[in-house]
Amino acid sequence: MELRPSGEICELNRVVSTVKKETGASSPSNPWAFFDKIYCISLEDRGDRRKEARVQFGNVGLADRVEFVIVKKHPADNEQGIHESHMICMRKGIHAAARTMIIFEDDIVFDRFSVKVLADCVRFLSTTSSWKLFFFGCLCSGSQRTENASVLKVRYRSLTHAYVVQRRFAETLLSTPWRNIPYDALLCTLAGDYYAAYPSFAFQSNSRTDNMRNRKVDRFRRLCGGLLIIQKMNERYHRNRLAVIGIHFFLIMLLLLLLARS
Repeated sequence: MELRPSGEICELNRVVSTVKKETGASSPSNPWAFFDKIYCISLEDRGDRRKEARVQFGNVGLADRVEFVIVKKHPADNEQGIHESHMICMRKGIHAAARTMIIFEDDIVFDRFSVKVLADCVRFLSTTSSWKLFFFGCLCSGSQRTENASVLKVRYRSLTHAYVVQRRFAETLLSTPWRNIPYDALLCTLAGDYYAAYPSFAFQSNSRTDNMRNRKVDRFRRLCGGLLIIQKMNERYHRNRLAVIGIHFFLIMLLLLLLARS
């Protein structure tokens, strides 16, 4: 895990202050002040995760900003419980008149956190009105560069452990009834202007999933090194896809040539 000295936190505070002043907002009291509300979903019996999450938040300057939303495990359907937990956070944010809300899950891990990347993301969010969701880490099925070197436009695929939602889109999600599909699958069906930090700096830990439906998938992910490794590989592949395809094509052609000569 990469920890940042207090000097960089102060620098982020200065950059965010500049962004806030440029957009007419008040000066922040901490580095993450651009975001109106910050929530972290946690099952009531997972005090162990909350303890570790507090350490993670403290490492990136969020120790005093995160509100834990304690929820009960859904009695019949884990996926519905996950969906409802995210809706609770958005409902709380809208009730608090928030324009932007960060929603974390309690198995959050920060790695390669960069003050510059976060500051660039804040600048993008404050000057771009079209975005709906912004991920600090996720799995995608494609990505493309933007004018901001620290922001990618993504074709979202899955993971909802660390993202920002704009109020208008939160209202859209709240008006969408439960469809008996996982929450990240719902987000795929509503896909539009989704963006992500580059490089991503928020990952899911290797703690075992509480979602009984995903136990087999969770076991496979562990065999692959865990979601942190999988997310980084996913990001690297989509940023260098043409090169990866080109190398594979070259190796196949070389193998065919060697077979033809033998």
